[in-house]
Amino acid sequence: MRVKRSVTARNRHKKILKQAKGMQHARTRSYRLAKQAVTRALQYAYRDRRNRRRDLRGLWITRINAAVRLEGTTYGRFIAALKAKNIDLDRKILSELAVSEPAAFTAVVNATK
Repeated sequence: MRVKRSVTARNRHKKILKQAKGMQHARTRSYRLAKQAVTRALQYAYRDRRNRRRDLRGLWITRINAAVRLEGTTYGRFIAALKAKNIDLDRKILSELAVSEPAAFTAVVNATK
């Protein structure tokens, strides 16, 4: 008995073409090109979710460094002093403090001296 695939294939094609919505040219119309573009887009999305974390960590470090230099020390010395005093604040929180609560950040810096 032969297998009819029209429903299954159409659903699979619709799924890929729906994901390719917003792309340009033949990628929105041609299943073959849409499949290639969607596969590549998903790979980029996976990679860049990880790269975003890397970029944000760099931003946090830059902000902390700028804030501690106003207090008369450097980033490396500040982080080493935090570890020596067993103050467990991560870079994200320290960065938020430096930007939005400068007085609290100054208190943290003074606690490390």
